[in-house]
Amino acid sequence: MKKKWTGERLETNIFSRDTTEHLHRYAVALEYIKDKTILDIACGEGYGSNLMSNEAKYVFGVDIDAETINKACKKYIKNNLKYLSGSTSNIPVQSNSIDVVISYETLEHHDEHEQMMLEIQRVLKPNGILIISTPDKHYYSDVRNFKNSFHVKELYKNEFLDLISKYFKFAQLLNQAHINGSSLISENEYIKKIKFFKGDYTEIVSIENDLTFLIIIASNAEFSKQNTTIFDGTEVAKHIVNEIKKEFTDSNTFRLGKFLLSPFVFIKRILK
Repeated sequence: MKKKWTGERLETNIFSRDTTEHLHRYAVALEYIKDKTILDIACGEGYGSNLMSNEAKYVFGVDIDAETINKACKKYIKNNLKYLSGSTSNIPVQSNSIDVVISYETLEHHDEHEQMMLEIQRVLKPNGILIISTPDKHYYSDVRNFKNSFHVKELYKNEFLDLISKYFKFAQLLNQAHINGSSLISENEYIKKIKFFKGDYTEIVSIENDLTFLIIIASNAEFSKQNTTIFDGTEVAKHIVNEIKKEFTDSNTFRLGKFLLSPFVFIKRILK
């Protein structure tokens, strides 16, 4: 029996705001993984691990859901890509074997944060890199008065930084905002000077910097820092428009209207 989609995991048939945000995070990861051994912990459907396998030496995609892993194994087949069942507190890879650990939108789904960090440290090589993201509780939940039933323990920005800093000497924080695309803004003294606007032909207004998601790149060795980056959401928007169009043309209302109008279309063609 096919498992019902809950809306929490991103899959490749979904095109939405989440799509651009997730793809942007993997775009950043691509700059650190060339010819490296990668662990994608809580890989979900597996598309991210598959994307990274185009650049990496080898990729392990690990997820706690066995059914999801079985599907990924059948969908993405490459010599340098392997999917495994496992949890963030018991990662099924050897110690000191991973160059880069990727963990996107995982922390908030459990409360074993310290155990997860210890496991990540165990599998990482001494100078390995961790790239990890989580929603900022302030913007994601408090500001919107929103409760995600799938989230067990969300973190505020300072809590996220404190957690990572306990285990890594060097860290860079990126703040992610959605702009009909996605922006990843480096945490520095200029971040509060960046202005966001929205509007149409009748009005343009300044809006709060809704930096909903946090991404940290961390290591016990110095690494190349990220600049502010933008992910163009045009292609995703095209898919959304096409899906809406298809939903409309496949509807019974559209088909009935087309059927009722067909005689008039035929007459019009004859009279031309």
